[in-house]
Amino acid sequence: MGYLKQIFSLTFSFIVLITIASAPKVNALEPNPNWTYPIENKKVVRPYEPPLQNWLAGHRGIDFAAPVNTEVHSVGFGTVIYAGPLASKGVVVINHGLVRTTYEPVKAVVSIGDEVKPGQLIGTLEIGESHCSTQTEVFCLHLGAIRDGKYLNPLLLIKPRVRLLPLNN
Repeated sequence: MGYLKQIFSLTFSFIVLITIASAPKVNALEPNPNWTYPIENKKVVRPYEPPLQNWLAGHRGIDFAAPVNTEVHSVGFGTVIYAGPLASKGVVVINHGLVRTTYEPVKAVVSIGDEVKPGQLIGTLEIGESHCSTQTEVFCLHLGAIRDGKYLNPLLLIKPRVRLLPLNN
């Protein structure tokens, strides 16, 4: 029985790795015109607050004001690598190649392996245990982003930035 479990585990891991490897590559350091906001309301109610050290408190994402049942959309092209409950709340995780985004608390309408595009519906906000909700209300959507195991400000992906260029003489 243990041998069959190991084979299943290795097969599942191999399938997950193939799914992740086949996701489109995206340069997460540059704003991409294809990246979009996950919900219609663009009001950030809690900004990205990186901790001084990885193990310290901080806010590893951004929160957009939103009530329960708000439609949630993918911010970019990618592949769904998780969609379901995690720590008493619904979570959707999308692999965009170099970047992975997370959305919570969300009741998913997508499944693992689904390919999504910017603006595609991935779920709706639901009541769940999180800093964004109580037992009866949801106040925000939490959007997180990770690149190479390090959290980054998701607004850098979707919000255009001003870049100064040198003068050519």
